[in-house]
Amino acid sequence: MKFIYDLHQSMMTNNVVLVYEGDFTQQTTKSILSMAERNLESSGEESTIKKRIFNVMVEALQNIVKHSDEKEAPAKPKHHAAIFLIGNEESRYSIMSGNPVRKENVNSLRCALEKINSLDKDGLKELYKDIIKNSTLSEKGGAGLGFVDMARKSGEKLEWAFVDVDDEVSFFCLKVNIARYK
Repeated sequence: MKFIYDLHQSMMTNNVVLVYEGDFTQQTTKSILSMAERNLESSGEESTIKKRIFNVMVEALQNIVKHSDEKEAPAKPKHHAAIFLIGNEESRYSIMSGNPVRKENVNSLRCALEKINSLDKDGLKELYKDIIKNSTLSEKGGAGLGFVDMARKSGEKLEWAFVDVDDEVSFFCLKVNIARYK
């Protein structure tokens, strides 16, 4: 029972206002977005900030649904066990997510994130245009725009890390900060 209290205290200390851990599907994503939207509406937050938060949330949730790499057990269908959090501090919101990725995909993901973080506002705009003009959809349905869009909407560098899970899988942690004031 102390775990519940400890979790609550940790969430309060880290300013977590919404958390979901479990299987991510399109329906789960819709529910999370709906809950967050109601929470933001009642917060009295400025509409441009709410829109940026919502856009980043959509991209982060789509990333989980489309790009999590789960181990598939022969008798079980593939699922997307992951975590999604929203933090609310005085000066910013933080959209955080974590999902498993195969280690064979870590290097390309790391390179893409490093490239995105190396660009300024104009560089991100050019990269976005370039991806739209020259990309085709991957086998998972993405063209690589999600992280670029999150960086553009937040106006901040993406924070990320890979935590080893086992020989085949790492856990990809992503944090996108959105300043309340510019």
